[in-house]
Amino acid sequence: MTSTQDTDRARQVLIRMLQAAYPHANVPRGPYERTADKLIADAAGNPFNRSTLEQGLADLDALADGDFVGLSTADGYTILKRIESTAFFGYVRRFATVNLYDDPETWAALGYEGSSFDKGGYVSRGFNDLDWLPEPRITEYDGPVTFVPIKTKTGA
Repeated sequence: MTSTQDTDRARQVLIRMLQAAYPHANVPRGPYERTADKLIADAAGNPFNRSTLEQGLADLDALADGDFVGLSTADGYTILKRIESTAFFGYVRRFATVNLYDDPETWAALGYEGSSFDKGGYVSRGFNDLDWLPEPRITEYDGPVTFVPIKTKTGA
């Protein structure tokens, strides 16, 4: 990532990698872009991480016949499965899992309301507001009022 053009290409490959590794139909491009930018900044501060990222992104393009960015999510995923045991993939996965899912725009797309502690907890904010779950079936017990043992102990 020495020239601006190389950095721009690396960023685009990384964004496409993140979209293939973490596919969400409702998550817009912004969280993927911000995660890629944070990862590139993190790698810039460590020579090993930088070279791991540079080589890994170049390898993705090579495995995609020169254009990883142009692949479908399914084809990108297939290539990622081939490299999932590499140091590059591990580095990106560890970093992206935290940063992509710590983005408020991702939260909104996935229906997560964010932290509850600073808002007084979940109970007083509509604990039962999960509209995607069926209402629980509540029935009253209509069995005997007193305990009826199934088997009695004999010969104590």
